[in-house]
Amino acid sequence: MTPKVIDCLANVHFGETQNQPTFMKKVRDDYFKGPKSMYDPIDLSELLDEMDTHGVQKAILMDSLAKPSVTARKFVEAHPERFALAMGGVNLLRPIPSLRELAAVAKDLPVAYAVVGPSFWADGQYPPSDAVYYPLYTKCAELELPLCVNTGIPGPPIPGEVQNPIHLDRVCVRFPELKLCMIHGADPWWDIAIRMLIKYQNLRLMTSAWSPKRLPESLLHFMRTRGQAKIIFASDFPVLRMQRVVPEALALDLPPEVLDNYLYNNAAEFFFGEEKEN
Repeated sequence: MTPKVIDCLANVHFGETQNQPTFMKKVRDDYFKGPKSMYDPIDLSELLDEMDTHGVQKAILMDSLAKPSVTARKFVEAHPERFALAMGGVNLLRPIPSLRELAAVAKDLPVAYAVVGPSFWADGQYPPSDAVYYPLYTKCAELELPLCVNTGIPGPPIPGEVQNPIHLDRVCVRFPELKLCMIHGADPWWDIAIRMLIKYQNLRLMTSAWSPKRLPESLLHFMRTRGQAKIIFASDFPVLRMQRVVPEALALDLPPEVLDNYLYNNAAEFFFGEEKEN
């Protein structure tokens, strides 16, 4: 039986950049050992075929206020029932114009969540507990727009300490109305992330950029027990293809209802406001 899946993080914009920056090439070559074609332009029909083959009902495509993705927005326009956007590129040092634009884009386009990577801007100077993020937290809470924050040591050779999930502890305390999701796992701080997930109702974790077969047993145990509504599936396509990660997820030692939550229900509820199917 084909599973029912929402892929909560996919990239179709890589092919818009003719010459990828050095750190992106290092991610491809040194970290993921990916093919040279990883950053080639994405064909819509081929992507839809891969989604259909593996039961992916909807994919959330990365986009940016600072550099809008022509490809992502074209795919959303062509198939709004299959695609939504994840919006990054907020200028946190001069936030008001960016946040006005975020509100406008979220009104006009199907934006599933906003996203920020603490290691990927300002040379990793600002952890998520810093007040520089507070306007973004406030705006997302006002818009009832989920916010995803990179956690775990990043693949590129850039500073990673600011992505320790403990930095979200004060954020969850001060912004309980904010729907917040850790993305790209939490390695090597999985236990901190799990403890945070137990502690805060408004917090989730997405396993984007992680091969399901590499997920730690501590996380799988949490998914089977107290965390059945907390963990969300994603690929990070084309870094990890759907054709690889969906079968790996199906092979995990998880009860059927837990697997359904992981692959579809948790994302449908958290990002799209759907009630869990009985």
